[in-house]
Amino acid sequence: MKKQFTLLAILLVHFSFAQNKDVKQIQTILDNQTKSWNKGDLNTFMAGYIHSDSLVFIGQSGPNYGYENTLANYKKNYPDTSHMGKLHFDIVSIKPLSADLYFVIGKWYLSRTVGDVNGVFTLVFRKTKDGWKIISDHSS
Repeated sequence: MKKQFTLLAILLVHFSFAQNKDVKQIQTILDNQTKSWNKGDLNTFMAGYIHSDSLVFIGQSGPNYGYENTLANYKKNYPDTSHMGKLHFDIVSIKPLSADLYFVIGKWYLSRTVGDVNGVFTLVFRKTKDGWKIISDHSS
């Protein structure tokens, strides 16, 4: 019985460490996105997203599919740094759905000369061969 308890404790510690590592990696991606946005660099901002036609971004106009379409919409809606402003995220929660999926809830804020805006978002991250990537973004 003592061996089983020890094995269970080791597994729990390992799982907890892996989760903490994953959460830190996801937080780093979000931090990097903020830095890229605030430099006016949408191409680098998009590095957090999976480069695939399966990416889904849901905004005011409904679902938009694909990395290229998502990037094009960002460029259309934020044509210059005055429209991009300065981005800030408040992360509400980062929760595992499985070993290779995480669900993130947060709030976004843009301080801009053309008028401040803010909203909420949910993200689904998938662990890929290239690391953690956003596969679904619902921002409003």
